Amino acid sequence: QVQLVESGGGLVQAGGSLRLSCAASGSIFSINAMGWYRQAPGKERELVANITIGGSTKYADSVKGRFTISRDNAGNTMYLQMNSLKPEDTGVYYCNAAVFGVWGGVVNIWGQGTQVTVSS
Repeated sequence: QVQLVESGGGLVQAGGSLRLSCAASGSIFSINAMGWYRQAPGKERELVANITIGGSTKYADSVKGRFTISRDNAGNTMYLQMNSLKPEDTGVYYCNAAVFGVWGGVVNIWGQGTQVTVSS
């Protein structure tokens, strides 16, 4: 089994910062791409940023220059540093990963989500 656990969400005022973490555990051989998605009330889930095993990154236009995605050296923990937060950044943030398991297969898994609320 493989699981992702997010942490670091909370309530912050506009202009503030938060750092989200996503830790992968279980029968992991390696993790290819990892990403952060968010879902605001009444809206579809959208990509915020992703990062490949090689360190290449991609960001949604709405967060470029404000958010930074990174991974630790082992590659099993991912972070999202969020600066200059805006009320429109409010939502549930989900971690996603494409995991190569020790059993030889690949699974695409999601974390349980962490709430980020930015007050104006």
